Amino acid sequence: MDLAISVLFLSGTLLSVGIFMEHALSLEPCALCMMQRFWLFACGVVALAGIMHNPNWGIYPLLTAACAIIGTGFSLRQLWLQTLPADQVPACGPGFTYMAENFPVWDLIVAMTSGSGNCAEVSWSFIGLSIPAWLGVFFAAILFISVLQIRKGLS
Repeated sequence: MDLAISVLFLSGTLLSVGIFMEHALSLEPCALCMMQRFWLFACGVVALAGIMHNPNWGIYPLLTAACAIIGTGFSLRQLWLQTLPADQVPACGPGFTYMAENFPVWDLIVAMTSGSGNCAEVSWSFIGLSIPAWLGVFFAAILFISVLQIRKGLS
């Protein structure tokens, strides 16, 4: 259970940091940032469900690992956009809030999964790593914890 609690704590802490950065530091999240938040939330919800039932059942750590892998994919997509030369960056779209309020659901889903020019901007970095790079590191940590949890359940 301690492994599932660590996933839940890590997910909750990272989501809190994201909300702090959005509101206190005035960093508006792009569509890919919101997708990474969604998959962090999904990791936490699955870990909580595992804690409520039985965290060593293979399905909960397996689902947590799947959520972490998908979240890593969105982090990698955003990192790829951030490394593109300026002339190859896709056109910037409207902000996420505007899209959520005014776009049809399908257009919102497409924009959230592919990203746009605003996803290529590096608005914050720490020790040379941008936000999606840090989230990639933390998704990898959640994946590692999930694998440990699966191995613990098999023994």
